[in-house]
Amino acid sequence: MKSSARQHFQFVRDYLLLLSLLYFAGCVSNGHATPKQTPFNNTIPALLVFGDSTVDPGNNDYVNTVFKGNFPPYGRDFTNRVATGRFTNGQLPTDYIISYMGVKDYVPPYLNQSLHIEELMTGVSFASAGSGYDPLTPTLSNVVPLQKQLEYFQEYRERLEGAIGKEKTDDLIKRSMFLLSAGTNDFALNYFTAQLRRMSFSASNYEKFVLQHFKGFIQGLLSQGATKIAVVGLPPMGCLPVIITSNTIPLTGRQCVERINSVSRDYNTLLQSELRHLQSTQLNKETKIYYADIYGPLQDMIQNHQRYGFEVVSSGCCGTGLLEASFLCNAKTPVCLDASKYIFWDAIHPTDRAYYLIFQAFRPLIDFIIEDLTS
Repeated sequence: MKSSARQHFQFVRDYLLLLSLLYFAGCVSNGHATPKQTPFNNTIPALLVFGDSTVDPGNNDYVNTVFKGNFPPYGRDFTNRVATGRFTNGQLPTDYIISYMGVKDYVPPYLNQSLHIEELMTGVSFASAGSGYDPLTPTLSNVVPLQKQLEYFQEYRERLEGAIGKEKTDDLIKRSMFLLSAGTNDFALNYFTAQLRRMSFSASNYEKFVLQHFKGFIQGLLSQGATKIAVVGLPPMGCLPVIITSNTIPLTGRQCVERINSVSRDYNTLLQSELRHLQSTQLNKETKIYYADIYGPLQDMIQNHQRYGFEVVSSGCCGTGLLEASFLCNAKTPVCLDASKYIFWDAIHPTDRAYYLIFQAFRPLIDFIIEDLTS
């Protein structure tokens, strides 16, 4: 490698390391159709969501963190072009899911204290962008840890019990769909970028470490009465634009980083095995834990982008698309004209259209869960 190229590469890595200590998250806009509602629209009371930026509709707006998305150009293609705190130009997969279920149009953030009890009863998100299973991960961005999200859920239950009584609250929780999407920040931020855990763990051992914390979180949900839980795996992390930027020698092309994608695949295999084990040990036969594959759909969009109508796959719509996210993607940052041609909105997060296609890939699983809940 030439000296100038090496210096540039080192600069990019150092810059990303500094940036990551402040923020990181995570995994059809113009003209896509509204999801068709299922025939079960009066039987599933709520969708309850936990995790990171892939499912955070704005909880970080109420947290003392720099990692926020409640300013333009975020929300450019959302209803009334409002930047709600969602880290994309439009809706999240959970918004499409709850609309498809026929419950309401969007999943609101739990930390919005203005929510009425009726709104709480139909579902909220406790997720916080930048969070992860590893307790160290959320400290990098000063966001809401998964354990605190579980505490907020307990608080949520108590609020419902105060309004509708314990029996009705227990029944509502039992008949609700739960969704958990986390883990990307543990690896992409904590392990590979900041390299904090890399000093103590090999990649394979860190996968097991993260899964132990995941297991504890799931047990917490089950102890609070959850019976139907969908768990989203890791995306192809090596295809995130910011990861490509930090691991690619300049002028050699922008390709997905296979060694990081392989970690995603290995973790997902272990996760599915853990889910099967958790399922087999449940005494309550009504309890079901499902795996939601995000790796396959997103990888297919990237590899076969022309089939989906995408034109840009390795950079985001906002700014250069190589590094910008959160406060670096702001009202003064240039933005592409048509985000529907991009898989990624910023250097980390998918566009509304990509999220819609991920929702479509999830639909068979959602239908299956709904059937379980209504049978």
